[in-house]
Amino acid sequence: MLEEFNPWWIGEEDKDILEFKSLEYKHYPAWIKKISLVPFSLNFIFGLRKTGKTTGIKLLIDGLLKKIKNPFSIFFFSVDVLDNYRELYEILKEYWKLRESKGLKNCYIFLDEVTLLENWWRAVKVFIDQYKPKAVFVLSGSVSMFFHGKAETFAGRRGKGKLINVMPLSFPEYFKLFKKPRLPATLAEIFKNYLKTGGYLGVLNKTIEEEDIILGLKNDLRIANKSVEIAKHIMADIFKKAPSPCSFHSIANDVGVSVKTVIEYLETLKEMFVLKDILYMSLDGRVYPRKERKLMVRDPFLTNAISIWTRCEIRKDFLYEWIVQEHLLRKYGEVYYYRDRYEIDCLTDRLKIEVKAGKPHRKYPKNVIILKEKNIPEFLFSL
Repeated sequence: MLEEFNPWWIGEEDKDILEFKSLEYKHYPAWIKKISLVPFSLNFIFGLRKTGKTTGIKLLIDGLLKKIKNPFSIFFFSVDVLDNYRELYEILKEYWKLRESKGLKNCYIFLDEVTLLENWWRAVKVFIDQYKPKAVFVLSGSVSMFFHGKAETFAGRRGKGKLINVMPLSFPEYFKLFKKPRLPATLAEIFKNYLKTGGYLGVLNKTIEEEDIILGLKNDLRIANKSVEIAKHIMADIFKKAPSPCSFHSIANDVGVSVKTVIEYLETLKEMFVLKDILYMSLDGRVYPRKERKLMVRDPFLTNAISIWTRCEIRKDFLYEWIVQEHLLRKYGEVYYYRDRYEIDCLTDRLKIEVKAGKPHRKYPKNVIILKEKNIPEFLFSL
C-alpha cells in the first residue's frame, strides 16, 4: 500500500505528475514556495476543493526528488482511504520504522485529504508527541480542517510550519495561461471566458464540472454538522439580495431560521472560502461591523455552480462587483463599502471604486473610480 502511493520508491513516475504534463493548461502555483521545508515543520494547506492542492504537493515532491539522494526520504499518503484515525497512526509508525531501517536523518511526510478522516488530528498529534520527529510535515485538506479548531490544537507543535490558503486563480494568473499579448481585445476575450470558468484550472482542462464543486461543498457542510438544505436557502437569499447590503435579521426572516443560525452558517461558509462579507466603512475610515454588510461569492465558477444548485439567476451587476472585490481583497487584505447619498462598492486604504455594469446614473466625487464593464479586465490585470 505504501509503495502504491510512493511510486518513486521503485523508480516509477507519479501518475499525477504524468497527468499534469499532459494538460493543455498548466499552472505552477506560487504557494508551493511558501511551504517550510526546514525540520521541524508542520505545514497546513487548506482551501476550496478542486483548486489544485494535491497537484501542487506532487509538483513539490517532484522537485524534491531531483535534489535528495534517497527517494525513501519522501512519504506521501492519501488519508481518505482509511477508516479511522488509529489506522493513520499505524501508517505513520510503519513509515517511521522504514525510515529508520534506511538510516535516513531527514524526511518529508505529506498527508493528503486529512479532513476526510474523522479525528485525523488525534493520530498526527500523538505521533508527533511520541516520536518527536525531525521531519517536515505537510497536511492538506479542505477548510473543514479548521472546523472546531482542529488545526489550532497544534499550537506550539508547528515548529517552522506555515498555514497556507489555496484559492482559485486570479484573473492575471488565469490570463497568463493563454500566453497571449496583453491587448484590450485579448483581455476582453479571456475575461469573458473567466466569467464562465473562474479560476479553476480543472474547468479549463475539462476535468471538473459544476456538479463536482457542489458535491464538495455539500460534503464539507456535512463534516461541519450543518444542514445542506438550510445552507442552500441562505445562499439563495444572498443571490436575491446581491449586490445590496443586508442584515442577519433579513436573511433569517426570509429563510425561516434564527439569527444565531444564520450567523453560524455564514461563519462556516466563510471558513470554507465560499463567502466573504464586506463591512461598511465611513469616509473617515471607521468600520461599522453592526451595520448591514454585503456578502460575496469568491469565484465566478463557484458562483455559477451555486446558481445552478440554488436555481438563482446570476446578474452582471453583482458578478462584476464580486470579482473586483475579491481581487482587491487578495491585493490589500481587506475591502469595505460605503453607502449614503451615493454608494461606493469597494473601499481599501488606497482606492475608492464603484463598479458599473451599465451607465452611472449620478455624479461621484473625483477621487472615486467609476469602473465600467469594458475597463474591468485591464483594472484587474494592473493590480
